[in-house]
Amino acid sequence: MDRPLRLSHTSALILQTISHGYCYGFDIMDVTGLPSGTVYPALRRLERDQLIQSKWENEALVQDRPPRKNYRVTRLGNEILVDAVKRYPLLERLAPEAKAKGR
Repeated sequence: MDRPLRLSHTSALILQTISHGYCYGFDIMDVTGLPSGTVYPALRRLERDQLIQSKWENEALVQDRPPRKNYRVTRLGNEILVDAVKRYPLLERLAPEAKAKGR
C-alpha cells in the first residue's frame, strides 16, 4: 500500500518558492537563503517524485551565457504543497512574495 508523500520543511519551502514564480536554482537559493548543497539535491528529489518538472531554457545561447534549468510545479506538486502548508503553518510567513508575471 502506498503511503502519501510527505515533504520535509525544506522541500516544502523550495516547492512553495517555485510555485511563487522563482523558477531557477539561483533564484531559489537567493529567496530562501538555502545553500546550493541543499537546494539542488532537493530539486532532484522533487523532480524524481514528479512534484516539479524542469526544462533547459533556449535563450541562453543567444544571450551568450550558460543555460539554466527552469522549474515549474506540477499538478501533483500543488496538491502536495497544500498539505505541506497545513502541516507547516510557518511556511505562510516564510513564503516569498510572488514574482510579477511577464519578467
